[in-house]
Amino acid sequence: MRLDRVDLNLFVMFDVIYSERNLTRAAEVLNLTQPAVSNALNRLRDVFDDELFVRNPRGMEPTPVADNIIAQVREALTLLNFSLNEGAVFDPLRTEKTFNLSMNDLSEFMLLPPLLEELTQQSSQIKTRCYYVSRDELVKDLASGQLDLAIDAPLVNSPNLMQVPLSSEDYVCVVRENHPEVKKKISIEQYIALDHVHVSSRRSGAGHVDIALQRMGLSRSIAVRVQHYMVAPRIIEHTDLAWTLPRALARRLNLKIVELPFELATLDWHLYWHKSADNDQANRWMRERLMAAASQQ
Repeated sequence: MRLDRVDLNLFVMFDVIYSERNLTRAAEVLNLTQPAVSNALNRLRDVFDDELFVRNPRGMEPTPVADNIIAQVREALTLLNFSLNEGAVFDPLRTEKTFNLSMNDLSEFMLLPPLLEELTQQSSQIKTRCYYVSRDELVKDLASGQLDLAIDAPLVNSPNLMQVPLSSEDYVCVVRENHPEVKKKISIEQYIALDHVHVSSRRSGAGHVDIALQRMGLSRSIAVRVQHYMVAPRIIEHTDLAWTLPRALARRLNLKIVELPFELATLDWHLYWHKSADNDQANRWMRERLMAAASQQ
């Protein structure tokens, strides 16, 4: 099948049907009638010689062919959209664009306040949606345009992604004020003797603190393991537990800060975007805002 014989609008409809899994909702999103969407689906079925979507009690279930092509279709639509808007002037004071950002709760806590403060001062109508996307889904979501930008550790490698270092933070240890055992300084023996809070989105597995200690032939006792950074400060305030965290976050908490008695690698964040968005003015503008927010930490 030659591309010049296919209506490219069919791929827009395919993307929406895949997302909605319901022809009525797809018609509403596309501002079309349901018969028009059904007709478009039939034409797509002819193009691919496949049913693409099969009705079941849950709605329209994608066939394996639909599952196999959705990523490429979304990437192609994103590239076309960027091409159409390549020369458009981006005005942050007039646009109502919503930026989709992948961030964990720590980067949200550190970067969103200065970012949103600037947007408010500019009377901007720009909106942001933040949620964490796992690294194995990151490339796909950036390619499809579902994500505009992502902040993560420098562990994501893909020839289709652009990246720039965003921040680097060293670690400190915090305990509650008036902790009975921890004064201004702490030895490695004292550190190991304490019970600790560990923050990780994973159910199990050693963190970078524990890996560093293992290299020294040491280990610590983790009394509490939680998923979110913002839970840990309350735990520290009401217990004698210790917590190892980035210095920039520790400075914002009403807790006693002590220097670590051993070497620990810094927490590094990189900013990622798809190479197709490299020259997109809106994407570039938000990249600059996020880098400015990171520089204030």
